[in-house]
Amino acid sequence: MIARRADTKARADFATWKMMVKLNGASSLPAEALTFLASYKSLAETMAEAEASEATIELIYKSYYVDMGGTGTAPDIKSMPKDPIVDTSNVMAFKRPSPQPLPAANSSATKARPRLPVALIFICLALIYVGIRYFLLQ
Repeated sequence: MIARRADTKARADFATWKMMVKLNGASSLPAEALTFLASYKSLAETMAEAEASEATIELIYKSYYVDMGGTGTAPDIKSMPKDPIVDTSNVMAFKRPSPQPLPAANSSATKARPRLPVALIFICLALIYVGIRYFLLQ
């Protein structure tokens, strides 16, 4: 359990650190991250980038394994398969739902309440205000 957590944390941290370097945020990384990134750069010069990444993740994993309380040497963790597993036997094509029929125009007109125009409402409010000011505050 410790090994799996250490491996997951190592992979996540390494990806985060690489992205921080790409975004020119390396100055905010801890010293431990900078040492691992320096070893990654030296490994990247001698081997392919994917191999250098895996080797650096392995170093980070071993360090995290010890920090999390693992005893002895860190066990080898099998990584995820390189080729994605594609199973198309249960894939269903998306179909657009059929359009709903619109309600008849006559039935919607009979159910709708008549609306007062905005100007009429404004005039009524103005009359109420003037009436209150004239009759009650006089």
